[in-house]
Amino acid sequence: MEQSVQENQHSSLLAPLFEHIDLDRRLTVLNIGPALPETVSFFSQYRCRLYFEDLFNELPTLYRQHKEPEDEMAAKQQFIESMRFPDETYFDLCLFWDLFNFLDREVLSAVLEVLQPHLHSDSRAHGFAVHSLRTEQSGKIFGIKSADQISMRSRGAKLPGYNPYNRGQLEKLLTCFSVTRSVLLPSSRLEFLLTARL
Repeated sequence: MEQSVQENQHSSLLAPLFEHIDLDRRLTVLNIGPALPETVSFFSQYRCRLYFEDLFNELPTLYRQHKEPEDEMAAKQQFIESMRFPDETYFDLCLFWDLFNFLDREVLSAVLEVLQPHLHSDSRAHGFAVHSLRTEQSGKIFGIKSADQISMRSRGAKLPGYNPYNRGQLEKLLTCFSVTRSVLLPSSRLEFLLTARL
């Protein structure tokens, strides 16, 4: 069961994502995670369309011990299919949070391949990586409380498939994005901003 918001983390990189928003046009946002009330409330101040894809919820199925290779392939395909969006959908902002730390290279590559047609030259994204590969998973569910504050809730249980990447590894894997800024957090995690590279 999800617990209430336990703490708030001031984010030095979240605010720049919103500095480039044109308030005269509709914003299209992809949030990888559940539709937390504070995130919905925050985006209610914008003219926007929100897509919530809780891929974290799909990880137990993705990483279930499959007896047959075809079952494992089917689980990966089902995970990737959840990233299918309507044609002519282009995201201005993607909030990945720490999803990349739970995807093996094959699945990460496939997810980006599905997402790439829905990016444009000014698409931006936010996420977390680790500085040290020995860093434990955060155990947090992330949301947005304000333009410079990330909300964090305890996930309650660890997720399967944790296999974190550092910045150098991610820069090689994120073929349709470039890391434009990053900051080292006290927890040995990296917060980063991405810009689409098409």
